[in-house]
Formats: sequence, structure tokens, C-alpha cells
Amino acid sequence: MTTLLLGIGSWDPEPWRERFQSALPGWKVVLPGEIFDRRAVRYGAAWKQPEGTFADLPLLDAIFSLGAGVDHLFKDRRLPEGVPVVRVVDPDLTTRMSEYVVMHCLMALRRVRVYEGFQRDRQWIDLRDQPQASDIRVGLLGMGVLGQDAAMKLRTMGFKVAGWSRRPKAVDGVEMHHGSDGLDAVVATSDILVAMMPLTADTAGILEAKLFARMPKAEAIGGPVLINVGRGGLQNEPDILAALETGKLGAAVLDVFQTEPLPADSPLWTHPKVTVTPHNSAISSPPAIAAYVAQQIRTHMAGGDLVNIVDPAHGY
Repeated sequence: MTTLLLGIGSWDPEPWRERFQSALPGWKVVLPGEIFDRRAVRYGAAWKQPEGTFADLPLLDAIFSLGAGVDHLFKDRRLPEGVPVVRVVDPDLTTRMSEYVVMHCLMALRRVRVYEGFQRDRQWIDLRDQPQASDIRVGLLGMGVLGQDAAMKLRTMGFKVAGWSRRPKAVDGVEMHHGSDGLDAVVATSDILVAMMPLTADTAGILEAKLFARMPKAEAIGGPVLINVGRGGLQNEPDILAALETGKLGAAVLDVFQTEPLPADSPLWTHPKVTVTPHNSAISSPPAIAAYVAQQIRTHMAGGDLVNIVDPAHGY
């Protein structure tokens, strides 16, 4: 019986098994540690899989990430060479991410955290110098499918949007930059900076003190705002806290962290200028993602090509 191996290390695997079993009738869906014929495994699907989950599978055709990122797969030192790794590009996940980014940009624009403080203190204070969205510049670091969709929706709300990518890329209606000089240009002109890039050797720790120092004062929204929906490895958390204390940052919205779950003793939990969310900006919905992966598998088994294959050299 043709088999799909689910390597899931940090979620409850059973809802995923149920959805894949429904999406691939007649297949066997197995988990690491169970007894199964390793020669029957044609495809794998993973999120933070145990080390070596996909080793010693002689007929493995592809491995699918169950989330937008793939860095968790490449951390596996026993990941088989030559087997394509496929990332998820699904409208459900993309829409969820854009909702999160637009929501927090609007909250920064309308000074929601400030008004929450006024409410707690029972203060009737009206900040009259309220900017419009068109007064605020949003920089998106990472202009893949998720970044482009967020850019389109931010523009619809009226924000000025610039984007940065590692290599040259054209996006309608967005001022695009690339490379190290382009990164400096976007950072220096972003009142709100949104990190959406993958975690690679080049981007690890990129959100640090020197970068924050290059951001504008953004006085209209109480200081520049950092939003990280990419990966926790992108950010230097002590530098974020220091920048908040000195005013280099006015606020930070963090959905990802260097250690997850975020340790209970982290000062990020209680900092008045930090919003913490539990890596749920774009949750992977089992029904939507299983359907996406199953369709790719059916197409591939019928002789078609896989789409959204990751370049191992670049990590995305």
C-alpha cells in the first residue's frame, strides 16, 4: 500500500493524519515510531520532525513542509540528499498572514496600545495628531508570495509600501529594493518594518541594534514599529528590548521567538511596548494544507511537476 509518512514534532499529529487519510483514500498514513514498510513510503510531510525521520526511505519522491517555512527540515542532519523539499503556498495560509500584518499595521497607525493604556488608567485623552495610512511607510523584508499579498492589502488600506528581496524582483505598485544597499534603503524609510523573510545563514540575527538605529523616528506613531512574522532566529531579542528602552523602537510585535514556546521568565511577556503572539500569525490549517499537499501528490504521481520546490542552496 502506498504510504505517506508524517513527521510532526510539535503539533498533535492525529488531526493531520485524519485529514491526509481523507484526502488520500486508499493510502496508508503513518507516523515515526510506528511499524510500516519503508519501501512503500513515496512522500513525506513534516513540521519540526524528529531527526532522521526521512532517512532510509529508498523510494521517497518528495517531502512537503506543513508550514510556510522550511528551515526546520534543513536542520535535520539526516535529511536525504536529492529528494525535493516542497514548501506550502496556499491561499488559506497566505490570507491569514496578511490579516495579521494588516491588523498590526493598523493598530500601530491608530495607536491602539496607547489608548489601551489610557483606558486602564481611566484617562480621557484624545491624540489629535492622528496620521492617515498614506502618511506611514511600511517596509516588507521578504517579498515572496506572503510578502506580495501583504503588500497588496496594505496598499489597499492606503499605506506607502516598499519591499526588499535578496535578488531583484518587480512587484506592481511597490517600490522594490534588493541586496545590502537595498536593505539599508528600506530600513531607513520604514516607519513600520515587517520581517517576512525565511531564516537562512544570511538572515540569521538580522533584526539587531545596528538595523534599528537606521530606522526613522516615526514620531507620528510614537516611534518605529518592528513586526516579525518570519522566524525567531531572525531577531536579537536583547537588542529589541534595548531599542525599546532607548526609543530606537517605539513598539515590537513578535509572533516568533528564538526559543519556542517563549520561556515564562522572558521580559518580552510583560514589556508594555511588546505584543507577543504564539507563532500563530498564519497557522497551518490541517484541512487546507492536507488538501494542497494531496493535490500536489496526485499531480506528481500522474506525471506532472511539483511546484514551489525549495532551492537547498538558498534555503527557500
